[in-house]
Amino acid sequence: MRTGSSFALRWLLVACSLIGPTLARAQSCSFSVSNVNFGAVDTLSGTNDDTSATVNITCSGTLLSTIRLCPNLGSGTGGTTESNRRMLSGANILTYQLYSTTWGGTVWGSDLFADPPTPPALSVTLNALGSGSISATVFARAFGGQSTAPPGSYLSTYSSTQAQLRYANCPLGICPACSAALAGSTNATFTVSATVAANCLVLAQNINFGSIGVLSANVDATGQITVTCTPTTSYTISLNGGTTGSPPASRKMSKGAETVTYGLFKDAARSQIWGDASTPGSTVPGTGTGLAQNLVVYGRVLPQSTPSPGLYSDTVVVTVTY
Repeated sequence: MRTGSSFALRWLLVACSLIGPTLARAQSCSFSVSNVNFGAVDTLSGTNDDTSATVNITCSGTLLSTIRLCPNLGSGTGGTTESNRRMLSGANILTYQLYSTTWGGTVWGSDLFADPPTPPALSVTLNALGSGSISATVFARAFGGQSTAPPGSYLSTYSSTQAQLRYANCPLGICPACSAALAGSTNATFTVSATVAANCLVLAQNINFGSIGVLSANVDATGQITVTCTPTTSYTISLNGGTTGSPPASRKMSKGAETVTYGLFKDAARSQIWGDASTPGSTVPGTGTGLAQNLVVYGRVLPQSTPSPGLYSDTVVVTVTY
């Protein structure tokens, strides 16, 4: 009997020596964030450009334990705070934001800096092998309406404490709040990038010569072209020959087979024809500022034989080349 009892005791001690070290394993986590790439953004349209990235966290440690995870994302290079994130192209700025819930939702912040906001509080429960992983989406938005941002490649970089995971064990499943005091930490590196391409928008106002009787004298009227181009972008504005493809100085408004001849000019004296590339020197050049630029189109109906009464019209295509 004594031999049997001694054998049972030795077996129990062996079992404890196998299980004990597993229960005492320290937690360890790895952390990565995929790059945020907005691609080509349209700064003139006023529309936001949205994309996303992924945070991946893998942990190991005591089996079946829970670990609090706090992925801190700072302002990145170029940013001043987490609420004012900025990509840079030299001294030029393109603003953006990172969110933890959805685009335009809760800003993804950091506990490692004095200013709000804070990071999302995540957790992972390790499996029977003592490992576990979790992923989260970073919702990224480059804001529309940044028309004064010049064309170029814009970049913000996150490294060191700008992208740091803080983590800690959750005793009895009760997790601590996220804070800079959590003992475990590991860093990641990722970039936020975008390209602003040269771009132009154009709007045209109709020209209305009004009601005219006998066409025995000049009849003048004006319209307006509004062009908005990205800063430093060179452009030219051309006007085609209208529906009939007439020369710039003798375009035709039509009513059936009848016509009224008119011209479009660059100056108030109506001495400089406004045409297209087929008429050298007749286009209007400019350089974009990111703001709307208004150009007057001077129209003139020339003295001519008067056709029958009615509505005469023409359609002229405005082309901005940049």
